[in-house]
Amino acid sequence: MRLMGLDYGDRRIGVAVSDAFGWTAQGVGVVEKRRDNGEVGVIAQLVKEHEVSEIVVGLPKNMNGTIGPRGEICIAFAEDLQQKLNLPVHLWDERLTTVAAERTLLEADVSRKKRKLVVDKMAAALILQNYLDSKTKR
Repeated sequence: MRLMGLDYGDRRIGVAVSDAFGWTAQGVGVVEKRRDNGEVGVIAQLVKEHEVSEIVVGLPKNMNGTIGPRGEICIAFAEDLQQKLNLPVHLWDERLTTVAAERTLLEADVSRKKRKLVVDKMAAALILQNYLDSKTKR
């Protein structure tokens, strides 16, 4: 049972996939958003390729826990994915995951150009790992 984590952004969608046991998350890439919404087809191909059974979409909440316009867009995206891929799609609070990913890359002294290329998939991996960790703490 593999899960896929998605960090839905304005231009790119970070993608991460769990191991077969659902213990660890690894970033696998970034899907560029397209005007024709073709990114759903690319995600569908990745779901098939990695044998994904569930998807976790990061839900950006405000610091006070409310959902703003960006969160509404992610909810709509998650509903669209669930409908088109016929898979369970979970929303997961992603507050500060991109900040954490940026901080980790800065501490590793990764150049700004390289950070830009990997921050989205790293944020997706953090979202998915947090979700996986919450499920094992039962």
